[in-house]
Amino acid sequence: MVNAPQPSPQSESAATGHVVTSTDIITNAETHSLRAREASSFRKEEDLLGVMEVPQDAYYGVHTLRAVDNFQISRTSINQIPEFIRGLVMVKKAAALANAEIGALEQDKADAIIWACDEMLSNHRAMDQFPIDVFQGGAGTSTNMNANEVIANLALEKLGYPKGHYDVINPNDDVNMSQSTNDAYPTGFRLGLHFALDQLIKHLDALERAFEAKGKEFKNILKMGRTQLQDAVPMSLGQEFTAFAHNIAEERLQLERAQDALREINIGGTAIGTGLNTPPGYQEAVIRALSQVSGLEILPARDLIEATSDCGAYVTAHAAVKRVAMKLSKISNDLRLLSSGPRAGLNEINLPPRQAGSSIMPAKVNPVIPEVVNQICFKVFGNDVTVAMAAEAGQLQLNVMEPVIAQCVFESVRFLARACSTLRTLCVVGITANEDVTKGYVNNSIGIITYLNPLIGHHNGDLIGKEAAKTGKSVRDLVLEKGLLDEETVDKVLSAENLLHPTFQGELHK
Repeated sequence: MVNAPQPSPQSESAATGHVVTSTDIITNAETHSLRAREASSFRKEEDLLGVMEVPQDAYYGVHTLRAVDNFQISRTSINQIPEFIRGLVMVKKAAALANAEIGALEQDKADAIIWACDEMLSNHRAMDQFPIDVFQGGAGTSTNMNANEVIANLALEKLGYPKGHYDVINPNDDVNMSQSTNDAYPTGFRLGLHFALDQLIKHLDALERAFEAKGKEFKNILKMGRTQLQDAVPMSLGQEFTAFAHNIAEERLQLERAQDALREINIGGTAIGTGLNTPPGYQEAVIRALSQVSGLEILPARDLIEATSDCGAYVTAHAAVKRVAMKLSKISNDLRLLSSGPRAGLNEINLPPRQAGSSIMPAKVNPVIPEVVNQICFKVFGNDVTVAMAAEAGQLQLNVMEPVIAQCVFESVRFLARACSTLRTLCVVGITANEDVTKGYVNNSIGIITYLNPLIGHHNGDLIGKEAAKTGKSVRDLVLEKGLLDEETVDKVLSAENLLHPTFQGELHK
C-alpha cells in the first residue's frame, strides 16, 4: 500500500537483495529473537532492567529487543504495517523541527534526526527494523521506543558515530524530546491510518468505475428485478450494475469523513494531556511542522486530556471501513446468485472461471472470487467488535489497548483494499451477460402484470396473475383473451422501452 521500502544497508535483507514490503515479509518475533541471539557480533546497551547484547548491525536497541522477547504472540510484526511506521516517523521529524525552532534541541542534533527521518520516509531506510509483535502491552511504548532507537542510530550514522552511542544522540532525550508515547503513538497511528484509507479509497474508486463500465455495457439488457427473492418488475442489467457502482461511491464519502476526525490529534499533550515537559510554543510549532511533513491539515485536539484517553476516532474510522465490507459482501452475494447455475440456477450472468470447482464433480466451476470477498468482509466484522471492545476498555486518562485497535484497523483496511482489487480484476471486468436467459424470464414473468394495474385494476391483476401461474399462459395472452385491453395498448405498455423506462398509464384528475 506504499512504495516498497529498501532494506537497511547492513541488514540481512540487503545482503540477499530482498526488498521487504508489507505483503511479503515473514519475519516474526520468534525468528527475530533467535537471530538476535545468533548474530556474529554484538553491542551492549543498558536500560532500566540491566544490560543486553544487541546485534551490531541492528538499528533498533535494547528496548526493542526486550519487547521482541516479551511479545511472541501473532508472528506479525510492526514491519508489516509500513503506513504506521511512516506516520510515527513523521511525528519524530515534526518534533525535531519544532524543538529546534523553539530552541529546545541543538540544531546539529535536530539536523541529524531530521536526516534520519528523511532517509526512512524518502529512501525507505531501516523500514525492516521494526520486529515487535503487533500485539503488545504497554500502550504502544515498545513501538514508540523502537522508532526512537532506529532514528537515533540512523542519526548517529549520519554524524559518524557507531550505533548505540546514545551520549551523542539519545532515543529518549533527543528523538523523543517533548513527547510521550501517549501522544506520539496515537498521532502516528492516526497519520498512518489516514494514508492507509487513501489507498482503500483508490481501490474503491477503481471498483466503482468497473461496475459503471458494466452498467453501460449492459444498459439495454432486459431482466427481472427481484424483491425477497421473488419476481418483482423488470429492469435492465445495466441498472443493476450501475446501482452497485453508486452503492460503493457512497462509502468513499464516509471514509473521507472518518479521515477528517483522524487529522485532529493530541500531540503536545504528552503523558495525560497536560503538556508535561513541553517547552513554551512547542505545540503550535509541532502542529505546523506536522502539517508540513505530512501534507495534511493537522488540527490540535480541543481538549488534550480527553483526546489522550479517547479512541472514538478509531471506532468511527473502522465503522466506515465496516460499511465498505457490508456493501462488498452484499454485492458479492448478488453476483453469486445472479451467476448461479448454469442449468438449475438464475444463470443471468457469467463470472470469469478461475479454477476447477470440485474434487469429485467434473466440469464444476465455483464463484471463488465473490466467496473470498465475503470471507474478508466477515473478518472485518469481527475486527469491528474487537475495536469497539478495546475502545471501551480505556481506564481513566489512557487507553492501553490501542495496539490491538491498530492491528485490527490496519488489517481491515489492508484486507479490504486487496479484496476490492481482487473483485475488480479477477471478477467484475470479465463478467458477461446471458441476454436470452434474462429476456426469457421477463417474457414468462407474472410480475409484468404490475405495469397494467393502472389500466385494469389491482383485482383484475390478481386474477390474471393467479391464472398465469396455474396455467402457464403469458400475462399478455390472458389480458387479450379476457378482453381487458386491446392488443396495441398491451404491446405498448409491455414494450422493452416501457419496461425499462415506464411511463404512467393511469388517468390524472385535475
